[in-house]
Amino acid sequence: MKYRMDASPSNDDITAIRQQLQQSNAPFLAGLPEGSLAGYAYNDNDERIGGVVANTWGQWLLIKYLWVDDAFRHRHVGSHLLSNLEEYAKEMGCKMAFVDTLSFQAKPFYEKHGYQCQMTLSDYPVDHALHFMTKKLAD
Repeated sequence: MKYRMDASPSNDDITAIRQQLQQSNAPFLAGLPEGSLAGYAYNDNDERIGGVVANTWGQWLLIKYLWVDDAFRHRHVGSHLLSNLEEYAKEMGCKMAFVDTLSFQAKPFYEKHGYQCQMTLSDYPVDHALHFMTKKLAD
């Protein structure tokens, strides 16, 4: 056997490994519904001032990115984006939501919206923390 590490794998290399892993997992996870979701906020000039991107997988909403333009923070834009996303995800059958956030980002924001911290990685990536948070959306 040979082993080789690669500091810059190609997209094809990454795709091949991912496909093999998905094939190995298929007996356990086949048929789970999955999809992508996004929501946007616009100002009066139809310029995008915020957005949220997420995935659904099984009964989980997996929030990837939530962004609000600095000029529109503290105007409930993020709260509306998150609420709209959660409602849409519930309509799609999601019962739980997951998000991770760095210590300088939005932990208090998510806590205000009912998310609970399940785990924290300290000193991530160097001198911050990464919080893993969940929320029950439906019974």
